[in-house]
Amino acid sequence: MAQSSSGASDMAQQGAQWLQGLKETAMSMTQREKKDEDEGYSPFHGLQKSAVLQECRCFNDREINARRCITILTKILWLLSQGDKLTRLETTEVFFGVTKLLQAKDQQLRRLIYLVLKELKPSPEEVIIVVATLTKDMNSKMDLYRANAIRVLGAIIAATDPTLLAQIERHLKQALVDRNCFVAASALVSGIHLMHVNGEVVRRWVNEVQTALQSDNQSVQYHALALLHQIKRQDRLAISKVVASLTRTPLKSALAQCLLIRFAKKVMEEDPSGETRDRALFDYLEASLRHKSDMVIYEAASAICSLTNVTQRELSPAITVLQLFLCSAKPCLRFSAVRTLNKVAMVHPIAVTPCNMDMEGLINDGNRSIATLAITTLLKTGSESGVERLMKQITSFMSEIADEFKIVVVDAIRAMCLKFPQKHRVLMTFLSNVLREEGGFAYKKAIVDTILIVIGKVPEAKEAGLAHLCEFIEDCEFTLLSTQILHLLGMQGPSTQDPAKYIRFIYNRVVLENATVRASAVSALAKFGIQLNYLRPSIILLLQRCLFDNDDEVRDRATFLVALLKGIEGGGVGIGGLNARQLLMEPLGLPLHAIEISCKEYLAKPSDVPFTLANVTVAPEMLQKERKAAATKAATAAAADNPTTARAAPERHVEAEADLLSKLPQFVHLGQRFSSSKRAALSESGTEYEVSCLKHVYSSHLLLQFSVNNTLEDQLLENVTVAVDVSSTPGLAFESELPCSAVPFGQPGDTFCCLRRVEGLPIGSFGCTLKFLVKDVDPAKGMPEEDETGYDDEYHLEELEIAAADFMKRVPVVDFREAWDTIGGGCEVVETFSLSYNSLKQAMDAVIDYLGMQICENTGNPAESARTHTVLLSGVFLGGVQVFAIVNLRTDSAKSVGMRLTVRSAEMGISQFVASSVA
Repeated sequence: MAQSSSGASDMAQQGAQWLQGLKETAMSMTQREKKDEDEGYSPFHGLQKSAVLQECRCFNDREINARRCITILTKILWLLSQGDKLTRLETTEVFFGVTKLLQAKDQQLRRLIYLVLKELKPSPEEVIIVVATLTKDMNSKMDLYRANAIRVLGAIIAATDPTLLAQIERHLKQALVDRNCFVAASALVSGIHLMHVNGEVVRRWVNEVQTALQSDNQSVQYHALALLHQIKRQDRLAISKVVASLTRTPLKSALAQCLLIRFAKKVMEEDPSGETRDRALFDYLEASLRHKSDMVIYEAASAICSLTNVTQRELSPAITVLQLFLCSAKPCLRFSAVRTLNKVAMVHPIAVTPCNMDMEGLINDGNRSIATLAITTLLKTGSESGVERLMKQITSFMSEIADEFKIVVVDAIRAMCLKFPQKHRVLMTFLSNVLREEGGFAYKKAIVDTILIVIGKVPEAKEAGLAHLCEFIEDCEFTLLSTQILHLLGMQGPSTQDPAKYIRFIYNRVVLENATVRASAVSALAKFGIQLNYLRPSIILLLQRCLFDNDDEVRDRATFLVALLKGIEGGGVGIGGLNARQLLMEPLGLPLHAIEISCKEYLAKPSDVPFTLANVTVAPEMLQKERKAAATKAATAAAADNPTTARAAPERHVEAEADLLSKLPQFVHLGQRFSSSKRAALSESGTEYEVSCLKHVYSSHLLLQFSVNNTLEDQLLENVTVAVDVSSTPGLAFESELPCSAVPFGQPGDTFCCLRRVEGLPIGSFGCTLKFLVKDVDPAKGMPEEDETGYDDEYHLEELEIAAADFMKRVPVVDFREAWDTIGGGCEVVETFSLSYNSLKQAMDAVIDYLGMQICENTGNPAESARTHTVLLSGVFLGGVQVFAIVNLRTDSAKSVGMRLTVRSAEMGISQFVASSVA
């Protein structure tokens, strides 16, 4: 029994092994077949151009083999589609060979011939040979030949010799109104292409195109409308009439309807009046929302949502339609709807709020693009109370999407954190969790940048943010991110409640990281030693351990910083006459390139006088280059912020450009810049000399930066200055000016005028006059003659106004009510005014611009039907004094708005100045 049982067991085991082997063999064969299917078979694999050109000789055979010629023509088209180029000689040989095939009667071969002729792009001399044959085909009884001949001939003429259009114009005009829709559509498409090269001839086809526009065929009607718009595009009034007439007689083609919607939106946007929207065209867009075609409905909704200055009432029907699309079974409709709502949420988040429930259902959509757009839209439109719930939904979603989608979500979280600063703990915790997960450099950098921005914008988030970043650099594999975080720790760490806890994280990088990170860590440690006296001995001890590092950069930094800190310990402020804080804690005051040039000049001519930064000169072109770099940086920073605060982007550009003033030695004595105004135009656009002004406010000075653009090609301006007359503005006195050496045509230059504040805070306006030396320029050479002496001239500009906003900096607060109560009413001033404005919105915008203060707690959007509204404002006045204001507005009449302004600050004089400045 035992043997029998053992034998049965062996047989069962052998059978199981045999079945397993059979299963593995089958799986292997299946995988191999699948791999073969994935790789696919290409009949053109290994195809050589030379071999194909050899085969083209059969085109000259007396008996044409249609099947063989079809194969060869297909190979030629494949080679051209892969980027292979034919030489001029090869093109000529193939072209002449293909033209001989036009005598063949095979329809499939003829269609391939048309395709090849379009792709070959023959020379003008060779075109003449084929024009006669194609013209004959245009008059053929076969519609297939006629339509294709029109397309090919139109493409060849557009690419080679547009003058040939006159020879076939009669045939094309007949084809435009042909009964066959294929022929008519081909003629219309050819007309669109020919419009760019010979528009004068095509413009004579207006009557035929308008006839084609009445066709019942969708393709013909669509292309007829496109060509009609091309013909009349230079005449705005004609376009408006065409669009207005077509909106009254609905088109049968859904494609043409979509195109008409786009044209209607363009006409509305280009309306020169700008104040009143064309009601008839807007009603047409609203009516299109009820079209039977989903394509037309979406196009109308998208057009309404993208209108400039569209109101929430006008948006309402479009939002309703898009909300229905969110529940559609078609992925393309869901994607288009959520994508459009995402854009609307940047400007009108409240209007999109009713769609939030439907978008929450899309978070788990199988299409990750739809899910990502739904998430980012919810982040823009969600309420403060729903942040926690939304973060829970996103947590599971983040692990299922690629890095490119994660970056989009992180950017949206950044905007939400700036919108709801009170929720920074929840959002920072989420960011720290995803920071520890797997991801590429771009994804990690997006998270780190977001944390850095939140730390800078929300002071309460600094401690938590720095702690999360310290944990991240323990396992960070990206050198750039480690150095960026170490720099931040060095700048922000010393001002925290417990700075010593960051020392361990920084010194660990000295021990464990590569040379670049070690060097950055050494500098970060030194910044703690400079600012914190009680930590300085410990920092010196840690830096001394770095004196024997393997890397030169680390050793050099450690040696320099140890000497610097020991000098401070000995009672000094730095080393070699240089202040330690200026060396490490503040940005370099001069461009590195300028310092390098000055050092080379100093070494070339040895001197007993020591080299100092005061000897560095900054060339105007060098400053211009840095200004462009600053503008780019400001644009990047604007994109990083919440899109709803887009109007702050120009101010950020001004701030970045104004920081370059510290690099002009002539104005170093002015000290720290307090604020800079918006750019004010002092001359009309398009005049001979375009001048604008930036006002930079310092503690006791006002620096005017005039940008001058010369629009006259035959003039060169030299020694350009702007003379200001401050005699009518008490409290200001002229101190100095910095002229612009030259302003050539089309290259703006800057000139500066420095005014000293003698007493008080001057408000008013003063005259400005542009003065310069004019030299006549030969436009061909672009330079004046050598013996040209020029003559003095001047150009009167508009008056420059100094307002209260120039002495105020926009600074928001997290909790306005708490700050208002904290500052108290000891220095409160209340004033009432009657303003001549048509609406609360206009009055509010004017007051905010004049005061130059920041809107708080989203109080800057009064309801359309509201008769009263309250705006909360905060700012910092010159001298660092915080100012708060409550603006109560009410509509008194159709053209009058009453205002009650309440101002609080720490100084009564400032409160009175701000309150009275509106009068």
